Amino acid sequence: MLKRIGLAILILVIVIAMATFTANNTGTIDIDLAFAKVSTSIPLAFTATFATGWLFGVLCLGFYALKLANERRVLRRTLRMTENEITSLRSLPLSDAD
Repeated sequence: MLKRIGLAILILVIVIAMATFTANNTGTIDIDLAFAKVSTSIPLAFTATFATGWLFGVLCLGFYALKLANERRVLRRTLRMTENEITSLRSLPLSDAD
């Protein structure tokens, strides 16, 4: 419950900051992409940059999560094989016993 309230407050603060930023910066900016030149408003340029960075971060996090899941799968398989080997070694009779 507290987590949802915190998230709602964070979203509200971000929306208020965006509205304030948009109201104070109504100018335009020229962006040179080396293959095209774009003229856009400052808030739209910052929003597009933020969204692109966020998507890149999510993509990197996704690849990292897949890497961790694969490593976990390999470790579980190794653990299972090791446990089976220990079980089979425990069931062998002792050859040194006289």
